[in-house]
Amino acid sequence: MAIRDITLGQYFPASSPVHSLDPRTKIGGTVLFLASLFVTSNFTGFAFAAACLGAVVIVSKVPFSYMARGLKPVMFLIVLTMLINLFLTPGEIIWALGPLKVAREGISRAAFMAIRLTLLIFGSSLMTLTTKPIQLTDGMEAIMKPFEKIGLPAHEIAMMMSIALRFIPTLMDETDKIMKAQTARGADFESGGLVQKAKNLVPLLVPLFVSAFRIAGDLAMAMEARCYKGGEGRTRMTPMRYHRRDAIALVLLIAYLAATVVISRLNVF
Repeated sequence: MAIRDITLGQYFPASSPVHSLDPRTKIGGTVLFLASLFVTSNFTGFAFAAACLGAVVIVSKVPFSYMARGLKPVMFLIVLTMLINLFLTPGEIIWALGPLKVAREGISRAAFMAIRLTLLIFGSSLMTLTTKPIQLTDGMEAIMKPFEKIGLPAHEIAMMMSIALRFIPTLMDETDKIMKAQTARGADFESGGLVQKAKNLVPLLVPLFVSAFRIAGDLAMAMEARCYKGGEGRTRMTPMRYHRRDAIALVLLIAYLAATVVISRLNVF
């Protein structure tokens, strides 16, 4: 799998109103969007959510083709979810072959779950594509700051989440390099059944774990060399400030969530 197929954790540089929003606004907007997908109970709500997300993507100047690549790594999960809902949902049977039965409700449910997962991935990817990792860290830390009074290490949690997102494409690129190196030496990752393919991955996982620990060690040494001691007394070169555009965005997001609840009850589709 090439690194270009991983969009989660990558930043797409562009000059757009979405990029210029405060990271706290984008984090809150993403949470509201994901919540709206679970509030929606029919395809009408999904159609409205997809239209709104498409409008935001256009404004953000992130190419749709670039975001669509992010579906490749999770396509197996989407297909598996569809198959489970397709064959295990009870209802009016329209096709049967031995123990396999497909109900009309199963088709609807499979499509419903596939659309929900796709929108979840697009919505999450859009936040990371339009927000730099350091801005994402600062935004998450600011949101969790009030919980420090009850002992929650806001800075450390935000830093770990940001590092995890940042190293997703790095580890996938490392996996791609290891697979190509082992394939050149005669390794076969494609042939055989499911059990054989799982066994073939063992020689891949060992060097990948070694590489991951090496990268983590190098990162720890780099942070220590720069006298990193956590969030205490830390200052920022660019302090976060809410602007008028953030207030407008929050109003639009709340209006979107309310409209999703109303529209999903219309059940046009």
